[in-house]
Amino acid sequence: MKITKDTVVTLQFKVADAKGMLIEQTKEPMAYLHGGYGNTLPKIEEALDGQEKGFQTTLALEPADAFGERDESLIRVIPKSEFPPGVKVGGQLEGRNEDGSPRVFNVVKIKGPEVHLDGNHPLAGKALRFTLKVVDVRTASQEEISHGHVHGEHGHHH
Repeated sequence: MKITKDTVVTLQFKVADAKGMLIEQTKEPMAYLHGGYGNTLPKIEEALDGQEKGFQTTLALEPADAFGERDESLIRVIPKSEFPPGVKVGGQLEGRNEDGSPRVFNVVKIKGPEVHLDGNHPLAGKALRFTLKVVDVRTASQEEISHGHVHGEHGHHH
């Protein structure tokens, strides 16, 4: 079966930086709903469109095609006194952008009385290499299509 809109694609993948340093690797295959649902990067969908089970490729993506350029306006320094006890580096919290829309901020540093937050994706600003292997392709269910994501094994559970 070919990968087309409204198919469920199950992948094994590795993500490395531009120098080949491994950042992430799937232990279990990951499934996504193909066809512009925002479940994976557009360049990954583009590379897989029309392919079949067993297809393998490596994509070199610039930051704009991966997780975007870094946006220094998403850096915040907030007094530690405004946080509950136990705030730790690596923690996440939901905050607001300048326009009031929600955004997840990562705690990147705690320096004395200050907590440094970063609203950028951790891989923003990085050129990345994605090594992909298609391990399965199937037709999506009507429920998956209406929800815009995969259900069941390797997908979303309600």
